[in-house]
Amino acid sequence: MNLISSNLVGPAAFAPPPPATVSPAPADRPSIIRQYLRIATRWRWVIIGATVACVLLGLVATLLMTPKYTATATVEIAREANKVAGFQGVERETTSFDQEFYQTQYGLLKSRALSERVAAQLRLVDDPKFYQLFNVASEHPAFRLANGRYPTSGRAERQRIAGAILRQNVSISPTRLSRLVDISFTSADPGFSARIANAWADNFIQTNLERKLQATSYGRNLLQRQLALQKERLDDSQRQLVDYASAQQIINLPAQGGGTGGPTTVERSIVADDLAALNAALAQATAARIQAEARAQQDGRAGASVEALRNQAINSLRQRRAELAAEYQRLMVQFEPGYPAAQAIQNQIDQLDRSIAREEARVLGSVQADHREAVQRENALQARVNQLKASYLDDRRRSIQYNIYQQEVDTNRALYDGLLQRYKEVGVAGGVGVNNISVVDGADVPQRPSSPRLFLNLLIALLAGLGLGALIAFALEQMDEAIADPAEVERRLGLPLLGSVPKVADGTSPRQELLDRKSDLVDAYLAINTNLGFTTEHGVPRSLSVTSTRPAEGKSTTALALATMLARAGKRTILVDGDMRSPSVHHLGGVDHEKGLSNFLAGDDNIDTLTFPMSDLGFVAMSAGPIPPNAAELLTGNRLSVLLDRLLECFDHVVIDSPPVMGLADAPLIASRVEGVVYAVESHGIRSSLVKTALGRLAAANARIFGGVLTKFEARKAHYGYGYEYGYGYGRKDAKA
Repeated sequence: MNLISSNLVGPAAFAPPPPATVSPAPADRPSIIRQYLRIATRWRWVIIGATVACVLLGLVATLLMTPKYTATATVEIAREANKVAGFQGVERETTSFDQEFYQTQYGLLKSRALSERVAAQLRLVDDPKFYQLFNVASEHPAFRLANGRYPTSGRAERQRIAGAILRQNVSISPTRLSRLVDISFTSADPGFSARIANAWADNFIQTNLERKLQATSYGRNLLQRQLALQKERLDDSQRQLVDYASAQQIINLPAQGGGTGGPTTVERSIVADDLAALNAALAQATAARIQAEARAQQDGRAGASVEALRNQAINSLRQRRAELAAEYQRLMVQFEPGYPAAQAIQNQIDQLDRSIAREEARVLGSVQADHREAVQRENALQARVNQLKASYLDDRRRSIQYNIYQQEVDTNRALYDGLLQRYKEVGVAGGVGVNNISVVDGADVPQRPSSPRLFLNLLIALLAGLGLGALIAFALEQMDEAIADPAEVERRLGLPLLGSVPKVADGTSPRQELLDRKSDLVDAYLAINTNLGFTTEHGVPRSLSVTSTRPAEGKSTTALALATMLARAGKRTILVDGDMRSPSVHHLGGVDHEKGLSNFLAGDDNIDTLTFPMSDLGFVAMSAGPIPPNAAELLTGNRLSVLLDRLLECFDHVVIDSPPVMGLADAPLIASRVEGVVYAVESHGIRSSLVKTALGRLAAANARIFGGVLTKFEARKAHYGYGYEYGYGYGRKDAKA
């Protein structure tokens, strides 16, 4: 045991993969479809069994099912009812909230309130036949019959249960890209299904109308309260405006002004009107004063004034004087100034001059009087205008608060008018009562059952069986840790693959196969022997052991075959039976195991007496010898190393048939004394996790593992499908073309 401990110094010295390996490269792996086909083929009876069981179960269940009848009513749900009153137009434009609206309608169609309403309307709540139709057998006191009737006290509970039954059997199916919705009900009674479907559609329309009427009534009541409140605010603001105007003596006159919306009444201040009128009169008075002043200045030039020249009397007098002056001048040609006739004419001329002077003075006085009157009037108007300006400015200062009150009155009046208009619109819309839901097709009594459908149920059962069988097959495949393919030796175990050995046909021993140099077994071990030549620098290892995880995996056959192949290659070879617990080599030589390995380990140095020839296979063998009480104790000493040294002096190669690894210390002890180990793995017969554990024990003993040999391999069970052959038997008469 001390020797074992001294060898546990590092990880296992695994040899690199041999260059000539027969496992397929990862890139050359068949497609995943072939893997699935292989799994289906391997577990085909499981899949077939699950499929048949499901089909039979579906058939029995279909035959035992009660026929069900489905009646369907179709309704149209518009986004919004057409507006007959025409407040906003006839049709409403589509918005992004349409989907939300329709989802809400679908939810209302499945609501508890609607189902219970249908149950109550059709009197299903107190109908025992209804509950029997749906196999409702409740122990609740509400379902205890008394004189053939249900008690009144449990009606609420029965209504809840009846609504739940209806909801469970009704289906709402919107038609894609349309406003149509199918309401379907399924039961064992075709007439009952049609009644429920039609009642469901009718009650949905009624509840929709009721919700609209309730919403309209609520809106009208709310608007009515708001109208009363707004009317009170308007009256208060008007009273406040009038009181302030009276207290401040603000008088405004209504005036008519045109606008785009028609004539509108506006208010204007009386002071502003007076100021405007006086301002206009002042302008006229100023113009009249300027005109009178101009006439007065012209009249200052005696008779040259415009008024004098335009005066008819003065012009008549001047014309008469001109005539008399002409007559006087004619007389002066003939007579002297003292001539009586001339003197008379002169007197008339003087009288006319005085009359003209008087008239001109009168005209001048009138013009001056008009000028003074115009100046006085202008001054009076100017004073009044100045007075009104001061009043107007004072009125403007007092009108600031008045305008604030006026704005409040206008705002309250506008709000009141808007609420009143909306109140009238709601009243008209509520009175119209147009519904946006209508029945397109009523439900007819179904003539054929909608379920069960034998073909559909069998198809579903078939698919379910195939799926269940595939699931079970994959589960079994995942739980199966057996190594079924040569490529898995390296992928799962991390061992280089030396080769795979086909399974020997029943009734044929491995020794018989080895004696036939054309057998598949010989070809396989020739390839393994060739691969062993690449594991060391000097070719095939001079000393090696062959072991496996457990017994009967083909390790003894592998050791025998390797010794045979080496002997046929002209090498002096000896096969040592290292399994001192269950020896087998002596059976192949037809001798007993009275002398052998255990004798040498116990101290017998005469090797010649411990061996026997195997002439037909061409090598020498050493049996295990007598079975010792404890084989591991014999192997812990240095006698095995001495034996190997002495054997290698006489032989080219020493092959040791080692015991299995699991549960025994013999194999690691032997593996630590030889150059390396050839590990035999049974195909389809050993779990990979168990092999990994055994390899871990060898690694702990610092043993070198040359590679693995997959024994008892059957190509038809390989993971990568059919035709995964290794070419054994090529060119033979019994090989398939």
